[in-house]
Amino acid sequence: MTRKKIVAGNWKMNTTITDGTALAQAVTDGVTPIKTTVIMCTPATHLHTVSEIVKEKSNIHTGAQNCYPAEKGAYTGELSVSMIEAVGAEYIVIGHSERRTYFDESGDFLAKKVDITLAGGLTPIYCCGEALDIREAGTHVKYVGNQLKAELFHLSAEDFGKVIVAYEPIWAIGTGVTASPAQAQEMHAELRQLIANQYGEEVANGTSILYGGSVKPANATELFSCPDVDGGLVGGASLKAELFVPIIEAMEAL
Repeated sequence: MTRKKIVAGNWKMNTTITDGTALAQAVTDGVTPIKTTVIMCTPATHLHTVSEIVKEKSNIHTGAQNCYPAEKGAYTGELSVSMIEAVGAEYIVIGHSERRTYFDESGDFLAKKVDITLAGGLTPIYCCGEALDIREAGTHVKYVGNQLKAELFHLSAEDFGKVIVAYEPIWAIGTGVTASPAQAQEMHAELRQLIANQYGEEVANGTSILYGGSVKPANATELFSCPDVDGGLVGGASLKAELFVPIIEAMEAL
């Protein structure tokens, strides 16, 4: 089964609407992806505007960086899946290490976010990954596997097949340190095997698993060439079109 190749940009809490509009326009003008699905995960204030910019490009989309696991209610400051869908976004990032760390999001809470995102017809970009101490202890495979088991493996095979998995070694996010291609491939292969054990080879071979952690033009080709790495969730380099476009082009060239 051919897996979808994906390059997603997580803008995090960066850019004003003016800056973000210019960035989205520059990316959209700079590349016309054919084989690669491109997703720009913008601040919520930008989603409608950026969705309008990219809608003429069939393979460029927008995603939200968060949602709340309720359809509506007294949750001041939060966004529901239907609100996100209504402004044109098709994807939602769930479980990013920053949400887990700074906002104490638990496995149960993230599982509910996954469920409501799927129920609303949007696609979760589910993030998992380990901190440096866990990597150094050699327990990273078990640790990340437990995240999947607690937060995703309650899904039916049909629903799991709609999820994008993003492996992010926390020690490589925003640090300039990147997992080597061998480290990325090893972990992606381990995750695919865990998925196969739970859902079977067909589902595992159809699941796109992205690498996130200091992806840049200089290492994109080598990372994306790994057989189990299906693209990237890009942080800092997604904030400059002159960096993000070459990363997309690296995937297109493979």
